[in-house]
Amino acid sequence: MTLTDKTILVTGANRGIGQALVAEALARGAARVYAGTRQPLLGMGDRVTPLRLDVTSAAQVQAAAGQVEALDMLINNAGIAVPDDLTDPAALERHLAVNLFGTYAVTQAFLPAVTRSRGAIVNILSVNALAPMPFVIPAYSVSKAAAFSLTQSLRARVAGQGVRVHAVMPGPVDTDMLRGVDIPKAAPESVARAILDAVERGEEEIFPDPASAHLSAGWGESAAKLLERQLAGAAR
Repeated sequence: MTLTDKTILVTGANRGIGQALVAEALARGAARVYAGTRQPLLGMGDRVTPLRLDVTSAAQVQAAAGQVEALDMLINNAGIAVPDDLTDPAALERHLAVNLFGTYAVTQAFLPAVTRSRGAIVNILSVNALAPMPFVIPAYSVSKAAAFSLTQSLRARVAGQGVRVHAVMPGPVDTDMLRGVDIPKAAPESVARAILDAVERGEEEIFPDPASAHLSAGWGESAAKLLERQLAGAAR
């Protein structure tokens, strides 16, 4: 799938990976990019349409869906990561509300449009969907693991309708989420390029940066991936 003349929606488009994805989609010739943010952005160019889109607000999600007549690619990028120690259920609920249920709500709202175009859904997850950081961001890790399972389930259910579903597993990226954390981090722009390159190649799991890239080599034949295929095939 190439982005030339396509219509794209990116949630969490105001900064970091989301902002970089908007710019990269435009550079690749997208005809229209909807930039979903809590507060609409201005001055992003003629091909960018701002959308007020808090993914935890059912009213805003439905209103945004009503403004988008056609859609080739939905990129669920909006997310939060807040340090916690698993002692406060409210912290876990907050992460699930955005990272899991927000992704679910936006996907359900825009799935009819993506299905009509036989397009793609791209969920920005994390390597912590595969293994948690239990002493730093365990609630975030739980929410991303749940969102990965959602992604796998959705992939199996819509495959027969010609919709492709991609799971993106970045490592540390130089965004506001990791500001002040002294670890090697990939640039959002390079991550955005790698994500869209992998979508064009049809990769189901995408490892878009040096910290995650080593996982890609054996992923397609890993026990986890083989089991996913087995269970998806048994359900049909």
